[in-house]
Amino acid sequence: MTDTAPTAISPSAQVTLPDGRVELAPGASAPSGPYANEDLLPVPVEKRTWTTYNFSALWVGMAHNTASWTLASGLIAVGMDWKQAVFTIALANVIVLVPMLLTGHAGPKYGIPFPVFARASFGVRGANLPAVVRALVACGWFGIQTWIGGEAIYFLAGKLIGDSWANASHIGGYAWTMWLSFALFWVLQVAIIYRGMETIRRFENWAAPFVLVGALVMLIWMSNKAGGFGPLLDQPSKLGWGGDFWKLFWPSLMGMIGFWSTLSLNIPDFTRYGKSQKAQTWGQALGLPTTMTLFAFLSVMVTSGSQAVYGEAIWDPVQLAAKTDNVVGLLYALVTVLVATLSVNIAANLVSPAFDFSNIAPRKISFRAGALVTCVLGVLIFPWKLYSDPQGYIFTWLGLVGGLLGTVAGILIADYWILRRGKLDLTDLYRTGGRYWYEGGWNWRAVVAFVAGGVLAVGGASFKPLIDGRPVPALEPLADYGWAVGLGTSMVVYLVLMLARGRDRLEA
Repeated sequence: MTDTAPTAISPSAQVTLPDGRVELAPGASAPSGPYANEDLLPVPVEKRTWTTYNFSALWVGMAHNTASWTLASGLIAVGMDWKQAVFTIALANVIVLVPMLLTGHAGPKYGIPFPVFARASFGVRGANLPAVVRALVACGWFGIQTWIGGEAIYFLAGKLIGDSWANASHIGGYAWTMWLSFALFWVLQVAIIYRGMETIRRFENWAAPFVLVGALVMLIWMSNKAGGFGPLLDQPSKLGWGGDFWKLFWPSLMGMIGFWSTLSLNIPDFTRYGKSQKAQTWGQALGLPTTMTLFAFLSVMVTSGSQAVYGEAIWDPVQLAAKTDNVVGLLYALVTVLVATLSVNIAANLVSPAFDFSNIAPRKISFRAGALVTCVLGVLIFPWKLYSDPQGYIFTWLGLVGGLLGTVAGILIADYWILRRGKLDLTDLYRTGGRYWYEGGWNWRAVVAFVAGGVLAVGGASFKPLIDGRPVPALEPLADYGWAVGLGTSMVVYLVLMLARGRDRLEA
């Protein structure tokens, strides 16, 4: 094996600026052909304008949402107290920040989205594998968030219109007016995404503080109902700090990591617009773990308060807000839910799969067409079933998502940081026969690493309530550590196979 460092990229193809950012050389023809379109091409340096504030606001807008709220409140519902829930979520977000920053580095440096970034390791064609996996996960999330937004519209309209709306006849277990609300929220999101990334950036900037104020209002309301903050802090853990807690802690931690494991892959879809590495690094470091921990604290406080006031932990904030008799307070709370849900759903669950689906057939599927595909698939996965139970939501859905996506993250990080040392050839990412073409456009080594990591990560997991039993019962001991197992296994397998191929062939 020849152990040589990656060779320098041809200066005629791309230029490196003093700050380390890379773009196509002036006068050079933009990549074309079957693997390129306007949405997938590198963002020119002059259009990489997102600042530290933009990235922080993006994370505040995405973290302060109803699904994040239900993460923390769901942990209260399954037996943790507020200290245990906040600790679990804070630790998870510090951990997931690491791969987030590592994969995000390629965005501001090269201006490329996630599916193009994945071509370096999976191959120009093979990148469709992680892209489709990521996109299908986003479809599931889009459906869940759209259901939450529709639920907010349903309760809001019910308070304004009355019993004729709230108690309408049922279809498929829900009032037909709930289905109508779901459809209305679906249409609203499609309208926003069609206006493009700049509209999304502006929306995130003002949505972030609005949502935070709304969460604080809910905390004040619940503390008043409970007779002060004391009852919110005094709700005991049903688990203690012994074996019962730690048995629940590990799958909960993996589930919390799994919540943002989606963005730890496709964060280049956003960082490609960053004006510097400092902007994306500080923006994410300030925006993700801090705001998620704060929001988790607010969530568990309010949910603990609901346990004190109503005798049960109400983990769904829409259901909780609907219990107030104050129409103004209810309207504000539900509008906050709508803004929060729009914020995260558009940024996290429409932008990324739109690029991913576009990557499948760049000449035929645009960014907007990819977004529409996501919207349709998000309905077909029956999100009302995924969201109906905190056990299935946290341990089945989030656990499976985290295990699979951690596997992809391990491959991307190993390839970009360990093997290539952060060096990519922009033009070869878009063409047939280049250094990322491998065998017929596929790097089978990445596929083997993905399968190996995926089987170990989720093979022993429980798929309830989707199906009964575990696909590979012998792997059950690994199921509670799915994200870490997937990331570590795929990283090691990929490195072994690629080094066996030869370091000198990385540039071939």
